[in-house]
Amino acid sequence: MSVPLLDLKAQHATIRDEVVGRVMQVIDDQVFILGAAVTTLEAEVAALSRTKYAIGCANGTDAILLAMRALDIGAGDEVVTSPFTFFATAGTIHNVGAKPVFVDIDPKTFNIRPDLAAAAVTSRTKAVIPVDLFGQMAPIEEIRRLLPTMPIIEDAAQSIGARRRIDGTWRMAGEAATIGTFSFFPSKNLGGYGDGGMMVTQDQAIRDRLMRLRTHGSVQTYLHEEVGFNSRLDALQAVVLSAKLPHLAAWSAARRRNAEFYTAAFADLADVGTPFIDPANESIYNQYTIRVPRRDALREHLNAKGIGHSVYYPLPLHLQPCFAYLGYKEGACPESERASREVLSLPVFPELTSAQRDTVVAAVRGFFGK
Repeated sequence: MSVPLLDLKAQHATIRDEVVGRVMQVIDDQVFILGAAVTTLEAEVAALSRTKYAIGCANGTDAILLAMRALDIGAGDEVVTSPFTFFATAGTIHNVGAKPVFVDIDPKTFNIRPDLAAAAVTSRTKAVIPVDLFGQMAPIEEIRRLLPTMPIIEDAAQSIGARRRIDGTWRMAGEAATIGTFSFFPSKNLGGYGDGGMMVTQDQAIRDRLMRLRTHGSVQTYLHEEVGFNSRLDALQAVVLSAKLPHLAAWSAARRRNAEFYTAAFADLADVGTPFIDPANESIYNQYTIRVPRRDALREHLNAKGIGHSVYYPLPLHLQPCFAYLGYKEGACPESERASREVLSLPVFPELTSAQRDTVVAAVRGFFGK
């Protein structure tokens, strides 16, 4: 039996009729950009994230870029972030004219270390962008404690619906940051049938600025208060996401059950480091990521067995050729570099069957002779 890393067709089959009905309504209404469908989704995401405002945009990359522009980050500024994440996090810093400043990760959670973030701050630092990697939130409250006045842009592309206990209270992904950013790329826990993104905030002034920035710096047609961007969410994507949103909690719970199954099944394998979830977190397991010293050999074995898998991320951002101008050398972020050599993500999608889980476990255990 082959097992895919992700099976979007299996998910679509469970909600097809509802999604198709909503999509056809948009087609019949002929309102495709923004409009009531997007406004509805914004209200739903704001409620989920327990924020006052949510602002849709074209994709998760734009969500980070627009967040920085709303905070007037630009040429000559610095933004502190993690090198162990998808390229968009740092690419947007570069694209607003600022300088990415990379600091290392916690080797257990893969999330940014707040103490290193604080130590990297200079007079030019205008924000910190922690990433909620693989579905569990970064320690936002620790960054806030160390840097009480510093804007925090939470890259929550992989963590919509995740939560973290802060000062005894559950806080949702995006809730405690200055601006939280989400991606609706199809592979996310809440994914569209195309691209899409959203920003959330508790601050009305930031909300108003983001609303302008996503539509060429304009709220009133043909009157432009500033130069903005064309980053609007499609109504077709909005209705798909609204149809999927009521299922998100159950899907995330199924991912957690699959993760618990794997963790128990690999408990006796000394060479397999199963995911560590901070006790303060409830992860949504956008990925189930193990650490193995012979990662590439295991990949060859899984390929031969037909087991889907992926490496997130094989080269940390501080060592990417396009960032050579920053002057980072190998050894600058040793935990990120070690993680890039050892991590491997296995299928954890909600529709994974018991037989498929057993097949994955048997393949991994077989590699280690168990």
